Amino acid sequence: MAHRLFEGKEHAASYWKYRICPSDHLMQQVLDFLQKQKGDPFELAVDVGCGSGQGTQLLAKHFAAVVGTDVSPAQIEVALQHAKEPNVTYRLCAAEELPFADSSADLVTAMSAFHWFDRRQFLREAHRVLKPRGCLALLNYTLNMELSYSDCCSQALNTICKEFYAALSPFRSPNLGRSSKELYKEAFELIPYPVKEWHESVWDRKRMPLASYMGFVESFSCYQALLREDPQRAHTLSQDICQRLMSVMKVSSAETEVTVAVQYFCLLAIKPEEAPPTLDL
Repeated sequence: MAHRLFEGKEHAASYWKYRICPSDHLMQQVLDFLQKQKGDPFELAVDVGCGSGQGTQLLAKHFAAVVGTDVSPAQIEVALQHAKEPNVTYRLCAAEELPFADSSADLVTAMSAFHWFDRRQFLREAHRVLKPRGCLALLNYTLNMELSYSDCCSQALNTICKEFYAALSPFRSPNLGRSSKELYKEAFELIPYPVKEWHESVWDRKRMPLASYMGFVESFSCYQALLREDPQRAHTLSQDICQRLMSVMKVSSAETEVTVAVQYFCLLAIKPEEAPPTLDL
């Protein structure tokens, strides 16, 4: 069963404002894999669980058409508000019931979303939609994020960040198990495609205000679960963490920029040329 989260309008708005998306460098690794295994043309990319559409937009310059899909009307509404590229559209649908013809997509991707799906059903659906030699790309990041700031001890900053994550861990969804990475590795082993790759420890560094880093963590499902249960506790925790980080940095404004290093992992798989029409999982 898929798990429906992130559907409120406020949460969707915070997704657009704070959520990170893979860098152009990381996306290029996906595209290079597709180019090597299939080659041109790149006609249709489907971004499943697209949220507010940041990752979807990254694909626009590489494909003739890009469609972002999400089960949340609020997320799709925000994505449409920020749509810029004429070849990008959005569809409201479940990840397990994609509104695309058989063998129609060159790329089916999910960026930080696959762990919320009915995973086996989604893999079967992605198989149906992919063209022969099309690519399935599942990306996610870990909580092994590292903050750095000039003239400041990064270890002290990251000790505080780890305390933040530890305080939120009791509110982690049981659907994620001990580690979302394990769920992706299970999928990697499950997919019966002969051509597939697992990429681990792909680091992506971004400059952002400290306030944006805080907003990013506050968009996590575990923080949102705490917020629903005890709003005062959630706000107090976040404010305390932010103040402690600013104290270590010796700054007075949360708009001060920090460098956030995010560790990604990625599953890439190519649908075989002679694949059966359905995937037996």
